[in-house]
Amino acid sequence: MESPIMSRLKLRSLLRMMLLVGSSIGAFWTPASARQRPAALATASGFVFTANEFGNSISRIDLTTGTVETVPVSISAHNVQVTADGQFLLAVGATAGGDHEEMAVGGQSDIDMDAAGLLLIFKTASFSTGPIATIEVGAHPAHVVVDLTGKFAFVTNSGDNNVTVVDLANDVVTAVIPTGAYPHGQRMSPDGKELYVANVEDGSVSVLDPVGLRELQRIPVGAVPVQVGFTPDGSRVYVSLRDEDKVAVIDPATREILATVDVGKGPIQVHSAPDGRFVYVANQGTDKDPSETVSVVEVATNTNVATVRTGPGAHGVAVSADGTLVFITNIFDGTVSVIDAKTNMVVANFAVGEGPNGITFLPARP
Repeated sequence: MESPIMSRLKLRSLLRMMLLVGSSIGAFWTPASARQRPAALATASGFVFTANEFGNSISRIDLTTGTVETVPVSISAHNVQVTADGQFLLAVGATAGGDHEEMAVGGQSDIDMDAAGLLLIFKTASFSTGPIATIEVGAHPAHVVVDLTGKFAFVTNSGDNNVTVVDLANDVVTAVIPTGAYPHGQRMSPDGKELYVANVEDGSVSVLDPVGLRELQRIPVGAVPVQVGFTPDGSRVYVSLRDEDKVAVIDPATREILATVDVGKGPIQVHSAPDGRFVYVANQGTDKDPSETVSVVEVATNTNVATVRTGPGAHGVAVSADGTLVFITNIFDGTVSVIDAKTNMVVANFAVGEGPNGITFLPARP
């Protein structure tokens, strides 16, 4: 199996080629204006943040005004997450490197493979002023989540096969938890008692104790698990299996696989609706055969009940707090597609930074 690092480098090369071709023959996808709010979002509010890995930036979409703000950062941002209280935005990635003049395509640069990974912390209210803290974590950090108290952040370090635990009150690393090989996507259980981590290279999911700071169990799930997602009641965990075009369904009570569900090509991120009826799966496809679909999995039956076409390389998934909108990052054309959850139709597209990966939603404050 090809290593995830080589796959990422090939993805960068493919994106460069697509950007160069697109500049000569026109865009592959036509995004909505970033300055004019789409009519379909007339009642929408809140913010969507994206980690733009190939653009070394983070974008913020204001759903109330329809504007997009993109801020450069010191990392090739791979994932972002808003804290439960909405006050802070966390972003992780490898330190941005490479010769920008010789290697850049529209501002794109390569990851410095020897550089340490960083966790950046922003205040959401003053996002554009830059991070208020920068914390060194492990090699090739992939995802970050925060516990329910907002006191600790957990960062998967794909290059070190572990999870870094960060004390957010003091901005220091307090522990490191070993996992399986190449830990990537992770999610905290709704009750905050367990952390599930997808281990790409050994086909497993690590179940971690976020309080005792240890691995409780490692569950074999299938070929190349990339991300996990809990249903809101915590009764099910969905795991994307990239190289099987499936998601596995785990019962957290028994830690056994209940079912597998066929989805689209190369599933990456998964996210449940707030009411727990559906799970949305972004299908990125492969470097040679990119996909542009989102599979809608019905939880009650564990069946794929709908397929939504978004943009090339559908990757990240977030859902609005009221469940009416689903947000998808499209890695190959630098856009975010907005899906109406009632109709399963794309109702808007926003241009963000290059190579958007992770995505998170922040509700508007009352």
